[in-house]
Amino acid sequence: MKRKKNGEMTFIQKVVRYRVLLLMCLPAIVFFFLFNYMPLPGIYVAFVKYNYRDGIFGSKFVGLQNFEFLASSGKLLSLTKNTILYNIAFILLGNFLAVFVAILLNEMQSKMFKKVSQTIMFLPYFISQVLVGILVFNLLNYDTGFVNGILTSLGLERWQPYADPKVWPVLLVIIYLWQQTGYNSVVYFASIMGIDGEMMEAAKVDGANGFQRIRYIILPSLKPTIVILLLFALGGIVKGNFGLFYNIVGTNPILYETTDIIETYVYRATMTDFNFMTASAVGLYQSIVGFVIVMVVNYVVKKIEPDYSLF
Repeated sequence: MKRKKNGEMTFIQKVVRYRVLLLMCLPAIVFFFLFNYMPLPGIYVAFVKYNYRDGIFGSKFVGLQNFEFLASSGKLLSLTKNTILYNIAFILLGNFLAVFVAILLNEMQSKMFKKVSQTIMFLPYFISQVLVGILVFNLLNYDTGFVNGILTSLGLERWQPYADPKVWPVLLVIIYLWQQTGYNSVVYFASIMGIDGEMMEAAKVDGANGFQRIRYIILPSLKPTIVILLLFALGGIVKGNFGLFYNIVGTNPILYETTDIIETYVYRATMTDFNFMTASAVGLYQSIVGFVIVMVVNYVVKKIEPDYSLF
């Protein structure tokens, strides 16, 4: 097999050379092909009035009619804004705290304490969103909540968070970070473990303290991982965490101003008359917006740091 004129390997040569790595990636490739690429023709259901007798491609084509309910509601911009702003807070603060926790774990000297700390931080991730909603309600309930119990015992007025939409952006972000930070820190902790130990030892010999090692060795080493994870997260920036919002806020119309996202609105609009054509249209809208955002951000990253871009 001949190489290209510029000395680069051909596609076949790359496949032969990296056949072991490709074989290891084969299960993931098959998974994404079956569950992400093969269902793509089903997007057409967003443009038809579906009926079971004729199937997806035999149903009547209605164009953008399935998109009208979201656009005509007058809430498209506010729903999209809420969804994007919440996800920006989740992504930025979540990654910042995950990096911070990973660095703290790395700096711990006691292996036993490190394992116990990891286990404790992992636990919230495995708690059902339903149970989290019950926990939050028991903490913040006006009549019998734990927080109001403390306030009344101190002679203070009761707090009514379920009647105040302004406090929920902060509360939802705190709840999300409490549940996700421990799990998200694993990737960064693994990246830190992959840093060359000799480099760290050399820095200690040269007199670098802990903060200097973090600033000049650990954080630069984590930079590629941080950028790639941010790019991946941006793909779902228009897709809200339905389980979190629905189980924490529920169907309280007083709070919709600051807590209503695309998923919760679509659920309320279609739960009495299930309409998966509309749901497909909303999903397509979210995917297109997310795709555009990823492409734009990846282009900017490629111009600044080509090595850190996705492609």
